[in-house]
Amino acid sequence: MIRATSLILCLTLAACTQFPELDGTVAPDLRDANFPQLVPIEPLINANAPVVADPIQTTQALDGRIAALRARAAALQERDVVDAETERQLEAARN
Repeated sequence: MIRATSLILCLTLAACTQFPELDGTVAPDLRDANFPQLVPIEPLINANAPVVADPIQTTQALDGRIAALRARAAALQERDVVDAETERQLEAARN
């Protein structure tokens, strides 16, 4: 019951809030600016835009990045996570 009363009180106080006047906040030079027209998004989504990038060149670039990442992953998998000195210290701390 106290929660409901508190919620109603908060909502009531929020409803009484004065909103600032926004009409005078736009600069005069922006009020008459030539803004672009708003258009529906559906025609833009459905438009068949030509592909600008060369698909063969893009594929080759991606293949190169994939090979480099795989080589890096293989090198990381071959490395020891803990060097010999740190491993010795861990063993000494465990015993």
